[in-house]
Amino acid sequence: MAKAVTRCKWAEGVGLNYIDYHDKEWGVPVWDDHVQFEFLILEGAQAGLSWSTILNKRDGYRKGFANFDPVKVARFTDKRVEKLLGDPSIVRNRLKVNSAVTNAKAFLEVQKEFGTFCKYIWGFVGGKPIQTKFTNDGDIPATSPESDALSKDLKKRGFKFVGSTIIYAHMQATGMVNDHVSACFRYKPCKALAKKSG
Repeated sequence: MAKAVTRCKWAEGVGLNYIDYHDKEWGVPVWDDHVQFEFLILEGAQAGLSWSTILNKRDGYRKGFANFDPVKVARFTDKRVEKLLGDPSIVRNRLKVNSAVTNAKAFLEVQKEFGTFCKYIWGFVGGKPIQTKFTNDGDIPATSPESDALSKDLKKRGFKFVGSTIIYAHMQATGMVNDHVSACFRYKPCKALAKKSG
């Protein structure tokens, strides 16, 4: 009989895409600007909604937002935005759609200044993932001093939908912080990946 796998509680009972996301992506250090931009769009879209809603619409976002290409998204016209607002495969919120275009432009400016967006964003955690060791999901914070600082700097650079809570979720998703609970089967593998990164 197969041994039961222990996961973070939040990943259970929501659906297979949630489990898949938890098991393969969440907490894995991301050193790819393209993936960082994808999560910036998705985390911003999630504000006020459940993450499962966003995961279910991820393919819609991929198609609607030029496969998360910041150069293409930065060029979106008002006409393109209007078209997106009629697309049920994404969250049709004008502020969020407009913010994706604004953020794409700001993202390109960061790349221009730092060489890569990753070099910029990873600087807020000293270039390597923060390793936490929580035993219960309920102990995991919604923000951190690092997410506060990053949020503040992103806002200064013109990014939208980048409050500290959204940014902390982004940091968790992209492995800038390993918030898998210590009993979760993904905790040690993500910790090992952290040693290889940077």
